[in-house]
Amino acid sequence: MTAPARAITTPAVAARRPGWPRFKRILRTVAIYGLLLLLSSFILLPISWMVTAALKPDTAPVFTFPPDWFPTEHFRLETFSEALFNPLNPYILYAFNSFLLCAVNIVGAVISNSLIAYPFARLRFRGREKMFGLLIATMLLPAPVLLLPQFLIFNELGWYGADLPGIGTYASYLPLVVPSFLGNAFFIFLLRQYMRTIPKELDEAARVDGASHLQIYRHIILPLTAPVLVVVAVFTFLGTWNDFFGPVIYILDPQRYPVATALATEVTKVGTKWNIVMAANLVAIIPPLIIYFLSQKRLIGGIASVGIRG
Repeated sequence: MTAPARAITTPAVAARRPGWPRFKRILRTVAIYGLLLLLSSFILLPISWMVTAALKPDTAPVFTFPPDWFPTEHFRLETFSEALFNPLNPYILYAFNSFLLCAVNIVGAVISNSLIAYPFARLRFRGREKMFGLLIATMLLPAPVLLLPQFLIFNELGWYGADLPGIGTYASYLPLVVPSFLGNAFFIFLLRQYMRTIPKELDEAARVDGASHLQIYRHIILPLTAPVLVVVAVFTFLGTWNDFFGPVIYILDPQRYPVATALATEVTKVGTKWNIVMAANLVAIIPPLIIYFLSQKRLIGGIASVGIRG
């Protein structure tokens, strides 16, 4: 008779505390948000100082140590209206000039870059890849290298400080807006990569119905590339709104300055009212913020789609 087999037992595993995974997840979330708040403070603190300086009266010192933070002892909301409608420095006029430049450049960038990208993406012709490679190679040229040749060309055309009948000194905007109608290598690359992902069957079906290339571009390709066109429009707006060197070089009439150039030249003057300058700076950052928040989903989606599909 054999002895009964003894049951093999294993040591009991200590049960984990049921709340530990949840506590660990909460701790990780708190650490991430704390780090984000710390990093964002490097951006928010200067803006907070700008708000404080803008709300100070003319007689109050702006540059103090330690710096004053909002709310100040005496503050004036009228500083913003003075900054916008000051007859000597009408920042509302400078903002209008910036919006005018942005609108024309956006129209030019959307039309020209999409038109140039279309044949590179949808048509087959001899030397297409070589021409596209040459176009991309132009991105290697630094922008300052092109300043002198561009200036010589525009000066020869009579656009430097131009004053033409009907539009007056607004003609000096020609060197700032005409290049947007001639294409940009980076934008052409983005649009070409996205257009290549659109099924060719759509073009073939349209050609069967008798559509021309221009009709295919207008009614099929252009609507489908809307996410990338938003990227082109937003980047063009930001580049034009923040442009300083272009207006300084080509515009001779201070009344035609855009807001970025007007703000930069104001700080070099003697007796600058810093509270008005800071108020104007705060007003100047509002349009880019609005544009970004309105187009945030399409902007991020357009960039991501080019990276994934292209």
